[in-house]
Amino acid sequence: MALLILVTAIAPTLWGTTYIVTTELLPPDRPFIAACLRLLPAGIILLLISRHIPLRSEWPRIIILAILNFAIFHVLLFTAAYRLPGGLAAVVGAIQPLLMMFLIWFVDGRKPAHIALIASIFGVLGMAVLLLSPNSTWDFIGIMAAATGAVLMTCGIFLARRWRTDMPLLAFTGWQLFIAGILLVPLAWFIDPPLSQLTSNHILGYGYLSIVGTALAYTLWFNGIARISPVAISSLGLLSPISAVIIGWVVLSESITGIALIGLIAVLLSVLTVQWVMAPKTNG
Repeated sequence: MALLILVTAIAPTLWGTTYIVTTELLPPDRPFIAACLRLLPAGIILLLISRHIPLRSEWPRIIILAILNFAIFHVLLFTAAYRLPGGLAAVVGAIQPLLMMFLIWFVDGRKPAHIALIASIFGVLGMAVLLLSPNSTWDFIGIMAAATGAVLMTCGIFLARRWRTDMPLLAFTGWQLFIAGILLVPLAWFIDPPLSQLTSNHILGYGYLSIVGTALAYTLWFNGIARISPVAISSLGLLSPISAVIIGWVVLSESITGIALIGLIAVLLSVLTVQWVMAPKTNG
């Protein structure tokens, strides 16, 4: 189980590289093009590898998951990113483990473990200490986009675990990516400015986000969703902003102050505590 958690944790760690790749390699102000070129090629690659067509009964669920996990979520993600400081958006997203606990409590009647609940609350507080600044702008639309995105991703994780069938993992992931990418094509076409030319940096950035940050990361993520507690999976998502902060410190020489370091440690301890509490207990 420990190895599975570590492998699954690679996914949010890779997502943490999205910020630096976007700011350093991609053309500015094209969020829908970035989302489309991130999802659609990744979906095509996984479908070509898996060569599996879902059963007729599986299509409705695949489409719903594609919309929740990718299409609408990425629209809200970029909306929040453009209207909020990255720290504030990450803090709002950090409520996902709490949302998952209450969703499971509401749907399945299973109350959250007290230690996991307390650890998740400390994770949100730690994220706030790590990333928020006194000058953070509380844009209403941005806050609503980030909060709605967190809710949709929580529902997506919950349903992906419940609706998992015998469909091969690559096909299960690939069809969601492909459908979401197709749905984003008209938004990218009509809303974003056209790409006048693609430089080698643009191609490198889009290629990395699609192959590594999406195809590989989401394959690992959905493999974890099928086998790890939904609350534990949601908690692992906190590693994404942590990864972004560490990469910014290493690559861009961004400073981590003493109080921010305390927040970083608090988030990591929150993630570790939730994984320990939610891990299956063995007898003997």
